Amino acid sequence: MSNTDYDVVVIGTGPGGEGAAMQATKLNRKVAVVERYMEVGGNCTHLGTIPTKALRFTIAQMTELNRNRMYQHVAAGRTMSFPELRRGAESIIRQQVNMRSGFYERNRVTLIGGQARFVDAHTIEVEAPNGAKQRITAETFIIACGARAYRPPDVDFTHPRIFDSDTIMALEQSPQSITVYGAGVIGCEWASMFRNLGWKVNLVNTRMKLLEFLDDEIIDALSYHLRDCGVLIRHQETYSHVEGRDDGVVLHLESGKQLKTDILLWANGRTGNSDTLDVERLGIEPDSRGNLIVNESFQTSVPNIYAVGDVIGFPSLASAAYMQGRAAAIHLVQGRCDRMGHDIPTGIYTSPEISSVGKTERELTAESVPYEVGHAQFKSLARGQISGQTVGMLKLLFHRETLAILGIHCFGANASEIIHIGQAIMNQPGEINSLLYFINTTFNYPTMAEAYRVAALNGYNRMS
Repeated sequence: MSNTDYDVVVIGTGPGGEGAAMQATKLNRKVAVVERYMEVGGNCTHLGTIPTKALRFTIAQMTELNRNRMYQHVAAGRTMSFPELRRGAESIIRQQVNMRSGFYERNRVTLIGGQARFVDAHTIEVEAPNGAKQRITAETFIIACGARAYRPPDVDFTHPRIFDSDTIMALEQSPQSITVYGAGVIGCEWASMFRNLGWKVNLVNTRMKLLEFLDDEIIDALSYHLRDCGVLIRHQETYSHVEGRDDGVVLHLESGKQLKTDILLWANGRTGNSDTLDVERLGIEPDSRGNLIVNESFQTSVPNIYAVGDVIGFPSLASAAYMQGRAAAIHLVQGRCDRMGHDIPTGIYTSPEISSVGKTERELTAESVPYEVGHAQFKSLARGQISGQTVGMLKLLFHRETLAILGIHCFGANASEIIHIGQAIMNQPGEINSLLYFINTTFNYPTMAEAYRVAALNGYNRMS
């Protein structure tokens, strides 16, 4: 098709949309981005990753100040209300919006405000907030419209004490107790933060274990730590109905239990925002949770329409979305996708953090891979002792014969940073990917990175 307005139109300005737009314009394509909200950044910047991690950092600082005996004469048990804690996140959001707006301006990407809907495979109609409509044509579209919290129709989210993961940041009080329904990544992160604030926390899990995609040893460590901190975890429970009252919320479970707390956070899944785009008229059928089905190059069933980020479902990570956006842009220009968007580490911001990449012990056992395990306990590291961050470990899984790194799993402070050292080696070709790299490399001392040498020696010695 020729004589279109743009080469590429990206729908959404979250990490996936930003990655796609920046990559496409760097490849000399004429690019426009459509954003339905007043500011760029998507759910990641305004409701999800940025505000929650900023809030987590503030809570951690306050908690450390109150726990550390050196500062007790200064803190004297100082606590802050939830709205006070939230203000720090608001300043970070403003910085992020200003920075990301500059990206589009400097790279000459046209920003169009409004809700996009498909007319045909090469045309969208954008309705501005004032009701004005315009039609825009393009050779290719990249859908990066994100996702929102899943809301079952029988739960009254208009009740002032019932929240989901997109509205909890607007909480205007500091309750004494909360029930978190759903123990996925979002539910576990919020439960951890709430408990650090001193609230009584019920964490209701619909499955047998927390975060079943993780390595079993990491799951056990997280479960133990949450319980040790006072979180009450209830596994294999499903809700019957939710009763909102003036003085709290009662979660009725199918097992007959009733959990009454000041507020309820519903954190049981996400649903893609594809329902706002009229993709069905193109023959694109979202699944039951609104996710779009794509191939390994991020193309939908209509080849010139791509989809990336949370709207395609798992892994629903900001880091993954950005790389998927870049990969889609490269594919639509060069016809290749390489390995972009694959081998993505998890980053779970509980307290302490969890991060992993590669295979779990469960997966390697099922595949009959001869592997060995190396551990480094943070309590044995000088840096961990100095900083007081002694809870946690680094775990390496490696092939017994080739010594190739097969999986890396970390639980503890700064796990999401530490993981990248191992990730870099694991992704190297041939003999470079070897346990011997960690054994023969000099690490600064004292550092948390030294955990790699300790874990590698621990595993290597098991084979002798």
